[in-house]
Amino acid sequence: MRLVSWNVNGLRACVNKGFQAYFSQINADIFCIQETKLQEGQFTAECGEEYEQYWNYAIKKGYSGTAVFTKVKPLSVRYGLEENHEPEGRVITLEFASFFLVNVYTPNAKRDLSRLDYRLEWEDRFRHYLMQLDTQKPVIVCGDLNVAHQEIDLKNAKSNRNNSGFTPEERGKMTQLLESGFLDTFRYFYPEQTDAYSWWSYMANVRERNIGWRIDYFLASERLAPSLIDARIDTAILGSDHCPVILEMKDQ
Repeated sequence: MRLVSWNVNGLRACVNKGFQAYFSQINADIFCIQETKLQEGQFTAECGEEYEQYWNYAIKKGYSGTAVFTKVKPLSVRYGLEENHEPEGRVITLEFASFFLVNVYTPNAKRDLSRLDYRLEWEDRFRHYLMQLDTQKPVIVCGDLNVAHQEIDLKNAKSNRNNSGFTPEERGKMTQLLESGFLDTFRYFYPEQTDAYSWWSYMANVRERNIGWRIDYFLASERLAPSLIDARIDTAILGSDHCPVILEMKDQ
């Protein structure tokens, strides 16, 4: 089973930069995207009849949004956390026979950290939500979590300390989530791999020089470890300031 996650940073723009070719080539069983920046009716995905489509649109136009394309029809679908609604379109949960899949676009604390308090409160609610799901069946979480967890997960750790996405508070919330029974699947397979990033600034030559951050993840309930085959980052794929991340696992 192949699962793919990609922050496309505007799906319509990404489609003009090769999204459709990559979607067809990677042949995912489940393909999740974040930051669609769409409203309902603005876009029709050409993903083939074999895929079910689920969209969570933000109320604000041109902002946030998530979607899932899946060959396996889910038992149920939920949008948001506490309620079946998410005004910023950040969460979609699909229930399958043997696991839950949660596609998430975590709120950014903003450059001036003006949204850090909201971000930390959101993290607590999100962790609580995942732990509730995990009491029913294992959970796979994918998406842009907007945090580089450890110094190995970004190029310039010292100069970015206390910057959005690498504050002690945000990193601490990620630690807390992992300690609640979840694996960072990439680090599970590649604990010491350096220069492995999924996001690069649009500043000149930053991506070419691989000055990046690893902020896109597949997390999994620890008891899924025997089912995991590989986790990788598709750094060669352009079309967004993020690249896709992939989880390969045994059929569930």
